[in-house]
Amino acid sequence: MSGRFSPFVIKALADVITGGAGQGPDLTEPIGIYRSGSKIEALFLDCGLDMRIGSSSRVPATIQYLRDLANRWDDDESLKRVILRVCDPREYLSSPEKAVAVREHVNAALEADGLAVTIVNGTAHLVERTAAGLIVQPFITKVEKLDFDTVQIEIARALPSISTDPEDAVTAACSLVEAVCRSILIELGLPLPPKRDIDGLLKAVQESLNLSPGRTDLPSEIEQDVRQVLGGLTSVTKGIGALRTHAGDAHGREKGFRRIDPRIARLALNSASSIALFLIDTWETKEHRHLPQHSEEA
Repeated sequence: MSGRFSPFVIKALADVITGGAGQGPDLTEPIGIYRSGSKIEALFLDCGLDMRIGSSSRVPATIQYLRDLANRWDDDESLKRVILRVCDPREYLSSPEKAVAVREHVNAALEADGLAVTIVNGTAHLVERTAAGLIVQPFITKVEKLDFDTVQIEIARALPSISTDPEDAVTAACSLVEAVCRSILIELGLPLPPKRDIDGLLKAVQESLNLSPGRTDLPSEIEQDVRQVLGGLTSVTKGIGALRTHAGDAHGREKGFRRIDPRIARLALNSASSIALFLIDTWETKEHRHLPQHSEEA
């Protein structure tokens, strides 16, 4: 990720770290938290960085320090720590709405650099936008609302690993589907199957949600098409499980191990997210149909 942070990211970070100038006739509500010079220094210190305001003003000193960090050709990790620190939701416990505003402001600047901050299990992660794109992000949002904690752990594991450790990302993608299947079965009050690998768990969930390719209640005009789609869901899921077995890191890595292409890891994660989101949506629909209907009183 070396050299990835543009001047626009520096400006956005300065905005959310300082909260603005704090004086003058055109004051607006700060995007982040208004921090004094000592609090700005403390924030950087929390990131392992010795930043000093000195005789300068807060805002110019912050901008200059961030620029200096960005110009260190081998030190993108320092700026990454700052980004994750200011986007951490725990920084805004007294004003949760600020956490959302800060993340949106920083992400708007990161977009052209191909990066994004996403929140998984209450923790900020800086990822490639190709990893947290149109497919994965709705899934992240869904499991956040449902509080499927083990699923969120697997997402948090997978996202940063796609480029740096694609084998681990594949393993996490498989574990993600398994975690969703376990969570759905538990929510339905059903026992886990004797075979608790991805094949056994998916089969149990398909049966409980009436998603088996062999179902007989389909309209004749779309019967074959739906069977093919449901069969494809099973096939892709089995493929992710096989890839984890043969190329992931769940069973260790032998001498001379050949790394997975990150594109394959990204495909596995995107496929796993699509499958898992479909299963969750189907479970929610099933649950909604069985909720008691209350008539409104006049």
